Amino acid sequence: MSKRNLTRRQNWRIKKIQQERVERAQKKDDRFSAELTAGELGDEQEGIIVAHYGRQTDVEGISGDYKGKIIRCYLRANLEPLVTGDRVIWRPGNSDGVVVANLPRASVLKRPTPHGELKSVAANIDLIVITFAPEPTPYANLIDRYLVAAELSNIRAVLLLNKTDLVNDSNSESLERLKHRYTSIGYKVLEASTRSSEGLAELQQELDQQISVFVGQSGVGKSSLINALLPGVDLRVGALSEASRKGTHTTTTARLFHFPSGGDLIDSPGIREFALWHLTPDELLEGFREFRPFLGHCRFRDCRHDREPGCALRQALENGDINPSRMQSYQQILQSLDSEAQLRLETE
Repeated sequence: MSKRNLTRRQNWRIKKIQQERVERAQKKDDRFSAELTAGELGDEQEGIIVAHYGRQTDVEGISGDYKGKIIRCYLRANLEPLVTGDRVIWRPGNSDGVVVANLPRASVLKRPTPHGELKSVAANIDLIVITFAPEPTPYANLIDRYLVAAELSNIRAVLLLNKTDLVNDSNSESLERLKHRYTSIGYKVLEASTRSSEGLAELQQELDQQISVFVGQSGVGKSSLINALLPGVDLRVGALSEASRKGTHTTTTARLFHFPSGGDLIDSPGIREFALWHLTPDELLEGFREFRPFLGHCRFRDCRHDREPGCALRQALENGDINPSRMQSYQQILQSLDSEAQLRLETE
């Protein structure tokens, strides 16, 4: 479908609407600033961000008269960017509220954007559930990227094979190899199916009393899992593209949900890639947990762990202490870091 050319009047109208939106937002900021200066806002309350919409957030009160209530809040201009899961101090206004301070984070999950910025995804997470499925085709290198991010954020990670009802003779062997790749280095791998309810009780037990986030390719069934674990939430579920067998994005903003028995779950927008260009080579090494016993034991301090003599990692690989596929994945990610660094130098 060709791109429709806009007339001069249409362009003018679009700009006018955008300007009006900016002016309305500025008026609200001015109103809250005036209320704050005049002392017209209510007492400070503690809350948690359960959804984020640009300059507005949904804050759930966790103390006082507002405990358990959701309040639409605006952010003071001097605050650092906040995300779902952040604990904040807010004050009620005449209609909405205003976030006046953010509390220290226990953890934060970040990912680079296509524009070269490091963006926080969710805060105060205890557990990352890395979800994959028989369809769309799982990629170990993508799972490894999630694991590196989890390890360097000091967030516990478990893997979840979802849609086990789609396991068949053509994919079962490769899925078993993929599962063994991670169980052999100490990661827990769970299995579940929302269609048969297999494994949901065990998954719920893993999530109990934790603040968890589901990550994984679009189409692996994260929204369906949340609908099964939290009846009544009714997140929109997307079908796989018939052409690519890849998922379609159905979640547009991270949201936090409560389990009745305790614990929270953050549903984050699905992403198909998880770039790590912001990491140094040494940080990348630390993200592979089975590499750590051998770090610092190479003959050369600047060892690239490729063909250098006296490389402790290469020796561990020969001894069977490191999975060859994980070593290959590390080298692929390292090359991507080098490529990105070169591209950034060329564009500066």
